[in-house]
Amino acid sequence: MTEHPENDNQYQSLQVNQGTSDKPTVNPYLKNFKKFKKKTYTVDEYVDGILTGDISILSQAVTMVESSKPEHQAIADQIIEKCLPYSGKSIRIGLTGVPGAGKSTSIDSFGMFLLKDPKIKLAVLAIDPSSEVSKGSILGDKTRMERLSIAKNAFIRPSPSAGSLGGVARKTRETIILCEAAGFNRIIIETVGVGQSETAVHSMVDFFLLIQLAGTGDELQGIKRGIMEMADGIIINKADGDNVEKAKLAQAHFRNGLHLFPMPESGWSPEVLLYSGYYEYGIEEIWNMVQRYVDFTQKNGYFDYRRNEQSKYWMYETIDEQLKSRFYNNPKIQELLKTLEKQVLQSQMSSFAAAKRALDSADS
Repeated sequence: MTEHPENDNQYQSLQVNQGTSDKPTVNPYLKNFKKFKKKTYTVDEYVDGILTGDISILSQAVTMVESSKPEHQAIADQIIEKCLPYSGKSIRIGLTGVPGAGKSTSIDSFGMFLLKDPKIKLAVLAIDPSSEVSKGSILGDKTRMERLSIAKNAFIRPSPSAGSLGGVARKTRETIILCEAAGFNRIIIETVGVGQSETAVHSMVDFFLLIQLAGTGDELQGIKRGIMEMADGIIINKADGDNVEKAKLAQAHFRNGLHLFPMPESGWSPEVLLYSGYYEYGIEEIWNMVQRYVDFTQKNGYFDYRRNEQSKYWMYETIDEQLKSRFYNNPKIQELLKTLEKQVLQSQMSSFAAAKRALDSADS
């Protein structure tokens, strides 16, 4: 370390203390650190862990299902196939509503009410919108379910939507199968918000619940007609304090509006209930409504019919997805598309003719 010139005797009134030497930028103890390597499991170990209710293995299996790597997908397919015989024994509930309606807070209250029964195990699949940068979840729904996230018989899985249509996680349906095989008999799927995601979630649940707010002036907007037609039950949140009268008025509006729609295929007349997620008022009535619906549809055969229709729907959805993936990942097609794109941009070929040629080439 060099001596400061200011400490020379000619500078009597100035004294500069000697500094400390620079510390190394690399931790000297790092060479003794053993890199942690996550344990890998065989397919049978994954399945055994899931069937015994091991949350850690279940979480890793769900990560495997959500992965886009071909090697992970191959393992995930085997896990799902072996877990399939143990699935289907839960009540699946879809929950949607406009952003700010209190979906996550409501799930926290609903879940704690359900878990009072020791026989119930609850899985919450919260679909988060994805960050454009990291592709990870950005809302952090799990942090807003404070009590449920540490509850014994609860499993919360915030899944980034990964840019898929309407923000629905691509592998949510497969995750349901794994959760059911792990013994979870109540499953709640929370959507990002009102949009096209509702159609996909509706196609994988038994009961579709719509959360609304009173006094927002949009009780019966035409844009929500499709959502209301899908709903098996509508609940109006924040029916407390000075908002009670507004909530009752909104309840009347929704009830009148539902009469304008044709009778649902299930034969069930959707109910409109009031509740307060914050004060936990009306929660028992909501779950009684869900149970009445399940009993009603199981008796008239619609419950099993709907699940069979959903299975067929997802088979064809998967076929569509695989066809699209194989088409665009075909090296021959990739080269042809570059040529066709240039011809379209130079007005040498119409967009429709180019598309037909690309598809005809895939068939050959």
